[in-house]
Amino acid sequence: MRLPRLRHAALFSVAIALLGPSQASAGLLDEVKAKGVLTVGTEARFPPFEFVENGEIVGYSADIMREVMAALPGVRFERLDLPWQGILPGLAAGRFDYVVTSVTATRERAAAYHLSVPVADATMAILKRKGDSEIAKPEDIAGKPVGSQAGSAQLAALQTLAGELEKAGTPVSGVTTYVDFSEAYADLAAGRIRAVVNSLPSLLEAARQRPDVFEVVQPTFGPKTYFTWAGRNDAESADLNALVDAELVKLNQSGKLRELQKKWFGAAMDLPTSLPEPAS
Repeated sequence: MRLPRLRHAALFSVAIALLGPSQASAGLLDEVKAKGVLTVGTEARFPPFEFVENGEIVGYSADIMREVMAALPGVRFERLDLPWQGILPGLAAGRFDYVVTSVTATRERAAAYHLSVPVADATMAILKRKGDSEIAKPEDIAGKPVGSQAGSAQLAALQTLAGELEKAGTPVSGVTTYVDFSEAYADLAAGRIRAVVNSLPSLLEAARQRPDVFEVVQPTFGPKTYFTWAGRNDAESADLNALVDAELVKLNQSGKLRELQKKWFGAAMDLPTSLPEPAS
């Protein structure tokens, strides 16, 4: 016999109560634990952050994630290696649970996704030939030929700095653009230019690979920028996002992040334990 409407509603409410809050509205973290798998999107073509070596994805981010997974006993870590263009759209479409790759923090991305606490400094810096005593700070590129990658944010930063130097009456002697940063590094090593502008971690990697040839100029220049990871910016994903952030903060405070930075970049970075509002 069909139950009266009020009695049916009351029984439904009792059933929901018996299920408990976690079963009635499980978050993404609970789903991951129930499945026993955390699936992330990554782009394994950005050494030393993520790259393939002997058929395995390795690098700075891979080492960090190994530490984070200790907080999820019994959960397997699965990575989907994708082109960068498909990473954030794939996250938004629910193809995977989280993004573990180098996502530059911007205002636009911060509005659309949950960006993690910083995992590395992405601020612009300058690479010079080792022993070039005439370049000790960014402004010292005045009067010298410099270069960066065509169409990149790094070239835009270099052009901004060059514009400031020109207004001060000390312009650079020329800006050369390159299809690939490896070409710029080759010209720097050969003495055809005096400096290359790129993000700090990339330059630390270049100097680590060829310490007898290159040296990174400190301090950095321009707005402070960070590399982060990313999750979906919704209520269901909040518990997983919070867990990853908490583990990254622990690794920062314990000195483990600095240890891994020295391993992969040859130098440590000072990182905040929360993401500042992106400058642009």
